Amino acid sequence: MMPDFLTIAGAAKFFGAARVLDNVDLGVKRAEFVSLLGPSGCGKTTLLRIVAGLLTPDAGTVRLDNADITRRPPHHRDIGVVFQNYALFPHLTVAENVAFGLEARRAPRGETRAAVARFLGLVHMSEFADRSVRALSGGQQQRVAVARALAVRPKLLLLDEPFSALDRKLRETMQIELKRLLRELSTTAVFVTHDQDEALMMSDRIAVMNRGTIEQLADPATVYHRPATGFVLGFVGLSSRIAGEVVAAAGEEVVLATPRGKLRAAGTLASGTKAFVAVRPERIRLGAGGGDNELELPLRDIVFQGSKMQLHFDAGEGDQVIVEAAQLPGLPLAPGAPVKLSFAPADALAFALDAKP
Repeated sequence: MMPDFLTIAGAAKFFGAARVLDNVDLGVKRAEFVSLLGPSGCGKTTLLRIVAGLLTPDAGTVRLDNADITRRPPHHRDIGVVFQNYALFPHLTVAENVAFGLEARRAPRGETRAAVARFLGLVHMSEFADRSVRALSGGQQQRVAVARALAVRPKLLLLDEPFSALDRKLRETMQIELKRLLRELSTTAVFVTHDQDEALMMSDRIAVMNRGTIEQLADPATVYHRPATGFVLGFVGLSSRIAGEVVAAAGEEVVLATPRGKLRAAGTLASGTKAFVAVRPERIRLGAGGGDNELELPLRDIVFQGSKMQLHFDAGEGDQVIVEAAQLPGLPLAPGAPVKLSFAPADALAFALDAKP
């Protein structure tokens, strides 16, 4: 197995009496793109700043390419950072901003000019080389910030929500372009975001953070389809949830008694546990399923979302059932009408009720 290129071990950080990071461990492979995903205040930016050297951990170590960099100053870590506000120099041109890091390292002028030309080309900003950064749009400034960070060819690139100020269409374009660029350059990157769609689209692996800890570290498909905790389930994507009590357990499958009947789901909970069944909206079928879990619920609303439709059902207090479908079946569906639904036990997960988000 390939060794970790970046290793964070036992990282802890306090601000006053508040513990912001609680003994966090994280390993990132060379050329891997890992996202730190979580709500505001979960510790993701604090962890990123510790790696960058902008904060000192109260405990733990940071190693990069087999070297302990825990106490090194930021400018001796060989790490590039793209901040949320881009942090460009307003008095410099686009080319001068990109050249800044190379000039600070006293790179030869010819090498600097070649690097500036190359990285402005990679981010499609060559024609703006002599323009003031103050004359650029937000998306253009973001491209310049990425080019500046990459021009020095850092061992590690850190990105702190760099797309948050962009409109949705531009943000999606930049996500695709950045992913392509980092892959082309084989750059190792750690990316901070609170946007689940952004993390799912861009990452090789996602570290879902909550209250200063990592609740799950896995590839996007695993995080989405097999969330490790109720928090991960609730934070990443939508889910239908029906509460009940475990009445049977065998192997890795349980049976819950719910107000809507008995439901089977993947899980290892003990009989008598108060729990809930969770299933992603696209895994629920309209109509009976022939031996699968079945429900009959009144339709509350239909939401048109372009390529798909989202159906919301009345499932009782505290529960929710949402179905996503590319098209509706050829039958009348109106608010209040009862609709039969079904889903496979293998597509459902059971979590203890105290894990409910």
